[in-house]
Amino acid sequence: MLAPSEAKTILETALLAAQEPLPISELRKMFDEEIGADTIRALLEELREEWKDAGVELVATASGWRFQTRAPYQKYLERISPERPPRYSRAVLETLAIIAYRQPVTRGDIEDIRGVTVSTEVIKRLEERGWIDIVGHKEVPGRPALYATTKTFLDDLGLRSLQELPPLEEIAKTLDLTPPPAESPAPTEPTTVQASPA
Repeated sequence: MLAPSEAKTILETALLAAQEPLPISELRKMFDEEIGADTIRALLEELREEWKDAGVELVATASGWRFQTRAPYQKYLERISPERPPRYSRAVLETLAIIAYRQPVTRGDIEDIRGVTVSTEVIKRLEERGWIDIVGHKEVPGRPALYATTKTFLDDLGLRSLQELPPLEEIAKTLDLTPPPAESPAPTEPTTVQASPA
């Protein structure tokens, strides 16, 4: 049986070497079932505490645990790695916000809220980024696709669940998501927000 300090070092090494967040189920595989999930969680919390004053931090996301750069130090890293994240149009960001807060939604729902047609390119861009996916079809004529956000979306934002998103009012102010007066009103049925399946 491994000593807790050795198990913690193994966890730390795996997380530092990983390219993607690692769920506890994956981390357990390194220990041949010697260590339970609760013990791994406790060791991860100890690691998080040990790294609290460093330039990187250990965080739990929707897909698992990962080390990431703390926000105040990101600007320095950008100087040696000038790769810029892709810029997204207002249409892409508005569509993503609607899907995130009203999911699952159809393209028609998004168009009703935005007051304009949603181009195929906007949906394609979000799907290619891995931020949205089709999670079903609405039981109406034509059976339109229902879109929801993915774990990748949550991971990229450093969130564990949709409940950690900022209040919709803040996003609406930033993107001005109030729909213009239209002949057909937006759907009146409340839509529940739920995470998409893995």
